[in-house]
Amino acid sequence: MTPELSTDFSTSPVAIKTVFPAGEPLRAPASSLDGMVTGPIELGGRHLASRYFLAPLAGYTHLAFRRVIREIGGVGLCTTDLVQASHLVSGTRWARELVQTHPSDQPLTVQIYGGQVRHMVAAARWLEDHGYQAIDINMGCPMAKMTGSGGGARLMCNGDGACQLVGEVVRAVKLPVSVKMRLGWDRSRLTAPLLAEEFEQLGVCAITIHGRTRQQGFTGDVSLDGIRAVVEAVKSIPVVGNGDVRTAADAIRMRRETGCAAVAIGRGALMDPWIFRRIALAEAGDDSAVDFTPTPTEQVDFLRRHFELMVEQHGEYLSCRNFRKFAAWYGARLGIPEDLEDRLRKFESVAEFAEIAAQIEDRHGTRTEPLPTALIRTPNGPVEYW
Repeated sequence: MTPELSTDFSTSPVAIKTVFPAGEPLRAPASSLDGMVTGPIELGGRHLASRYFLAPLAGYTHLAFRRVIREIGGVGLCTTDLVQASHLVSGTRWARELVQTHPSDQPLTVQIYGGQVRHMVAAARWLEDHGYQAIDINMGCPMAKMTGSGGGARLMCNGDGACQLVGEVVRAVKLPVSVKMRLGWDRSRLTAPLLAEEFEQLGVCAITIHGRTRQQGFTGDVSLDGIRAVVEAVKSIPVVGNGDVRTAADAIRMRRETGCAAVAIGRGALMDPWIFRRIALAEAGDDSAVDFTPTPTEQVDFLRRHFELMVEQHGEYLSCRNFRKFAAWYGARLGIPEDLEDRLRKFESVAEFAEIAAQIEDRHGTRTEPLPTALIRTPNGPVEYW
C-alpha cells in the first residue's frame, strides 16, 4: 500500500513563530463544551482520568518533569522522551535513562523511533519484557538525525514500509501500540489520513497527529482542518490532536473544531506547567479557570521540586547542566526576575541553586518581561538542512 497524495487542508506555513505568547486567560463560555465528550477516556484498554496528555519532547519530558507535572494534577497520560530503538535494545546508558520510571509516573507510554523493523520490534519486546504499559511509534520528528536514518517523519514517505513496521510491532507484543505522526512530509504529500486508516486496520490503539508537515518544522500554524481529516479517516480508535496548545481555551477549541478525542500538549506545558489543571477547571465549568494563578509559593516550590527530582535521578553534576535549559521556559510563568533567570542558565551546584531559589522567593513578581525567553531550540537555516 502506497498512499496517494492528498489535498492541502489549507495549511498556512506563513508567520514564523519564535516565541509563544503567554496567551489570554480562558474566557470561553460554558456553551463551548456543549456536544463535546469530557471526562475519562480509554486507550488500548487503559482507563485514563483525563483526555489531556503530556506530549513527548526531546530533551524535556524526562522522568523528573513528568513527576512534577503529575503532582500539579490534571494530566491523563505522559509519554517519555523519544528513545532510539536500537540504543534501547543494546543497553546504551542514555536510552535506558530515558525510559526510567517511578511508581508515581503512571500511566505512562514509551515512545520509540527508528527506521529498521527489526530494531523497532526488538525494542517493543524489550519494553514488554520489562513491564512497561504501552508503546508509541514516532513518525513525527522532523530532525535530520532521525529522518536521515529512515525514522521519524521520513517513515510517512513510504506507505508500504510504514505499514510493515507498524504491523510487525503490533503483532510482536501484547501491549497497546499507538502512532504519533505529522500531516505528511510536505504540503504535496499529506499522507496522514490514509496512513491512519491503514494503521487502524493493523491494530493500533490510537493516533496522535501534530497538525504540521515535516517541512514546516515548528513554524507556521497548526492546521485544524488537517487534524480533522485524520479524525474522519478512522472508524473507532481515538485520535489525539497536538500542536500550538498554549491555553485551556486552545485545547478546548482544538477538540471542538477537529472532533479529536484527546489533546497532547508539549511546549505549552513547559511554558505553563499548570495548563492541565486549568483545562480540568474549564471542563468542569469552574469559573476560577479564568483567573486561576498559582501562588508565588507554589511557583517557587515547583521550581525547587523539579530540580530536586532531577538530582534524585541524575546526581548533582548532570542535574545542574540539564536544568539550565528550563530557565528560559520557566522565567516568565514562575515570576523569576531576568537576572536570576540568567543565573539559572549558569549555576554549578545544588547549593548555588538553593541560593538562587531563595532570591527568587524574595524578589518574586518583579520581573518586567511577561513572555518566555525561548522556545525549544531549533537549528538555524532552512528545514531541508536539519
